[in-house]
Amino acid sequence: MGWSVPDRNAIEIRGVRKVFGAGENAVVALDTVSVPIRENEFFTLLGPSGCGKTTLLRLIAGFDYPSAGEILLYGDDIAPLPPFKRPVNTVFQSYALFPHMTVAENIGFGLEMLDRPKAEVKARVAEMLKLVRMEQLANRRTSQISGGQQQRVALARALAPQPKVLLLDEPLSALDYKLRKDMQIELKRLQGETGITFIFVTHDQEEALTMSDRIAVMSAGKILQVGAPRDIYDRPAERFVADFIGESNFLKGEIAGTAGGRATVRLSSGAEIPASLPEGFSPSGAVTIVVRPEHAQLAAANGDASLSGTVENVVYLGTDTHFHLRLDDGSPFIVRRQNSRGGGEGLTQGSRAGVLIGADAAQVLKD
Repeated sequence: MGWSVPDRNAIEIRGVRKVFGAGENAVVALDTVSVPIRENEFFTLLGPSGCGKTTLLRLIAGFDYPSAGEILLYGDDIAPLPPFKRPVNTVFQSYALFPHMTVAENIGFGLEMLDRPKAEVKARVAEMLKLVRMEQLANRRTSQISGGQQQRVALARALAPQPKVLLLDEPLSALDYKLRKDMQIELKRLQGETGITFIFVTHDQEEALTMSDRIAVMSAGKILQVGAPRDIYDRPAERFVADFIGESNFLKGEIAGTAGGRATVRLSSGAEIPASLPEGFSPSGAVTIVVRPEHAQLAAANGDASLSGTVENVVYLGTDTHFHLRLDDGSPFIVRRQNSRGGGEGLTQGSRAGVLIGADAAQVLKD
């Protein structure tokens, strides 16, 4: 890994806007997006189809140009430059490998197009084969290897010219579940060993949480929240972020008091619980709070529970069990409990149950 300056920005998106069409047919794909992406970072753009994440990736790659704003690469505006003048490579969802070429020939193709000396190409290909652990398949055609192996070849080919930034457009979506899980770990390893900034696009929350140093959650052409995976999951600022990433319980309440980035929220049951506040947010009156299912606990219905209700369904998922409750105010609520070997469910459909919400379980949402 090369020498780097801590927290130095590899890419900086400044006020980027992208509009397709004109007049009444205009479609705003990106709406004044700004975000810094640090050197040597695994940064993920996460959101549903049509949110603008692939458009932003294409603008960084140079496959399209912004309608307004700047795209800086180590301080230089690259927005006007064509793709071949940017030290950026892309791994596509389809891999785009040459089926008539061998694994080694595919990896070396980009280097040959750059007129690198043959000895350098050979050495670099050998280095990349070792990096992706495919030395034994160097002379196999890419049409004769598995999907996961093709993915490794596509990564090796993109990394071979040593780009400053690697862009990955949903590269794992075509793989089966187990192979996708394996490749998530593999991608993180490759990013760590090469020290190259990775910008990864996905709609899969699990991929984003597994691999990323930071995540930008996007919706309708805007970035709603940027943070480390744990921050995004545990401290969502808006309902869309909370709802898109993981399962969530939403409860209505009233602010009873605020102090030091925390609030006391009075629920419909009359119980008052502590909740975290989004940074810089000072609410009053009615609010919505979010509680993750695994951050709540089941208790006796007539005890000191914050909420109570009736169990409508019990779903066994192997590693854990989900208890679907209907609270006394009519709201749905899920409690997730991790299973122990030989442990029983305890509660069944129709049972009364209480719900305990701990001191650090609830988060107030801006909307």
